[in-house]
Amino acid sequence: MDLINSAIDLATNPKHTRWMYPLLLIADAGLCGVIIEKIPYTEIDWRAYMEQIEIYLKGERDYKNIVGSTGPLVYPAAHVYIYRILYSLTNQGRDIQTAQYIFGLVYLLTLAIVMQCYRAAKVPPYVFPLLILSKRLHSIFMLRCFNDCFAVLFLFSAIFFYQRKNWHLGTFLYTTGLNVKMSLLLPLPAIGILALQALGSREAITQAMIILQVSIGYGYPFRKRAPSYFARAFELTREFLYKWTVNWRFVSEETFLSKPFALGLLAVHVGLLVWFATTRWIKPSQRKPRDFLKLITDEASNQGQITQRITPNFILATLLQATVIGMLCARSLHYQFYAYIAWSTPFLLWKAGFHPIIQYALWGAQEWAWNVYPSTPTSSATVVVVLAITVLGSWWGTRKEFDNLPIDNFAGHENGSAEPVHAHAE
Repeated sequence: MDLINSAIDLATNPKHTRWMYPLLLIADAGLCGVIIEKIPYTEIDWRAYMEQIEIYLKGERDYKNIVGSTGPLVYPAAHVYIYRILYSLTNQGRDIQTAQYIFGLVYLLTLAIVMQCYRAAKVPPYVFPLLILSKRLHSIFMLRCFNDCFAVLFLFSAIFFYQRKNWHLGTFLYTTGLNVKMSLLLPLPAIGILALQALGSREAITQAMIILQVSIGYGYPFRKRAPSYFARAFELTREFLYKWTVNWRFVSEETFLSKPFALGLLAVHVGLLVWFATTRWIKPSQRKPRDFLKLITDEASNQGQITQRITPNFILATLLQATVIGMLCARSLHYQFYAYIAWSTPFLLWKAGFHPIIQYALWGAQEWAWNVYPSTPTSSATVVVVLAITVLGSWWGTRKEFDNLPIDNFAGHENGSAEPVHAHAE
């Protein structure tokens, strides 16, 4: 019995992650080396990135004229600066193996930050192996060299600093990631809600200004062709091809390309964000939705209490929920988008309160689905079902958070217009 109890403690006590996570990192570092040396590299976007950088280096600043073998440049300016550095470090993009080792280091750095985010949220040790076991995730970083790798690095770096109450640096890093790839728009609503509660309205506005000013700063070299830059780098009307979709292969191509399907997914996305925001994400404020909106213009009289409730666990849950909701409702997911999912779902499946065996089973089904190429109706349905279970499960699993807090007796902030709200009210 002592041996069993010790094993259970090792698997479930978060204090053991302090010595376990370095061992997992070392093991994964060895695996990364083997992958780079033994598994053939697959060319997808790297050559096109390098061709676009060559045009940029020749002085072209009009995005519609920066074109590679796969089409025009469609990523914001931070992507250009990062791959400009990689262009120099890899002999104008010809030294692929050096690029792979750089991406291997990016992978390990991101993994280390993810693990620290999990540790701050007090995730038990048995969840951590799921962070290093993904075949598809290793492929995205070291065999494909996608720019999503840097976007994910900056996303979790931002979360890392948000958890440690360094909001200015966190927002700068988030904005850098957003200016690598606009996929990072997905957690933006959650960041706004968190900042408003953690910092109050004035500082939340400061965070918004950081996002705006840093984005303008990154795009400054393209200012003379601003319409071209913003139209390409943040193109919200981009068309999607059915043949590349990972998540909606089980619907017909006609349905996939239809406007009602696109609008339906958008409506579901907005609906889920509103549902999570009103029933989960604003809970630390202990306010009803209509009263919560008043925090935008009025400072809360109990701001200190609200700030204390924005815990590292709550920050990680809120931002990953917003990200995975976006992935669930995306019209088309390509394989590189798994970079945003692979390190999000282990935490959210744990937050859902599922038995560890179910957590591992759902993770295994998800991993299998993302390794089927090309996607099939079965693999696509699995992708969508697991994402849906993750989203809904994490909502249900957090239903009792903040229920036992003492009631804050506020009265419409300073004007006495609102009634107190019980902590358990949804």
